[in-house]
Amino acid sequence: MSVRFSKMHGIGNDFVVIDCRTRALDLDTARIAQLGDRHLGIGFDQLLTIEPPRDASCAYRYGIYNADGSPAAQCGNGVRCVAAWLRRAGALQPGKVRLESPSGPVEVEMLDDGRVCVDMGMPRFAPADVPFSGGTGGIVEPLDVDGIVVEISALSIGNPHAVQLVADVDTAPVSTQGPSIERHPRFPARVNAGYMQIVDRATIRLRVFERGAGETLACGTGACAAVVAGRRRGLLDERVRVVTRGGELTIRWPGEGGPVIMKGPARTVFEGEWRDADAGH
Repeated sequence: MSVRFSKMHGIGNDFVVIDCRTRALDLDTARIAQLGDRHLGIGFDQLLTIEPPRDASCAYRYGIYNADGSPAAQCGNGVRCVAAWLRRAGALQPGKVRLESPSGPVEVEMLDDGRVCVDMGMPRFAPADVPFSGGTGGIVEPLDVDGIVVEISALSIGNPHAVQLVADVDTAPVSTQGPSIERHPRFPARVNAGYMQIVDRATIRLRVFERGAGETLACGTGACAAVVAGRRRGLLDERVRVVTRGGELTIRWPGEGGPVIMKGPARTVFEGEWRDADAGH
């Protein structure tokens, strides 16, 4: 079996994009994980499929799979790459269009400067919506992590996030504490663990340990979640520059009752074909 793919990235968060508009993805969890292996496969943070929509109001649907093969509900950097892929394929016209994600429709627009603007929808704070067992929906909540209590903001941007404030992201315990938060029993669907350093009211630095992928160079929904968490704490302005290890995003959130708007680039790295030797073809 062979699979044609595009390798893309959004500020270092890298993806394999597969065209499934006429043929469904024929890879199980183990094969997706094999494809995602950076030594034995292609390597990616997430695999994205482009499919016919199920929602008639949307132009296309996209599926998301983590590097371990598990499905994901939303990916901010990924949706920008999907939009850029469709535009390059001649499948998207100028202007705003709705795409169907696993967590619902999102509105995207290709900008003249090559960036993609995405309406990520309303953030959700109710513990059942994250989900976050024993949560209150408060702005900040305590979480016992391996015997140490940290303060987090738990919310959903179509997928779950636990954001904490740190003095310096360079020294934050992302690799040591991140895995424990990702699989914390109070997050039954696992969670993305975000570490946010506030530079000023319009700038933050961010690192994220993503569920199913580990720390990535950038996380689009993580950037949205961090800005929302900072805004709810009264620490950030409406428009914020988010600096990650892979690049920068602009996130705007007017506050309660408003959608989160994300702007950032999407780049194509190369096109290729993966041959699955284990399938006997």
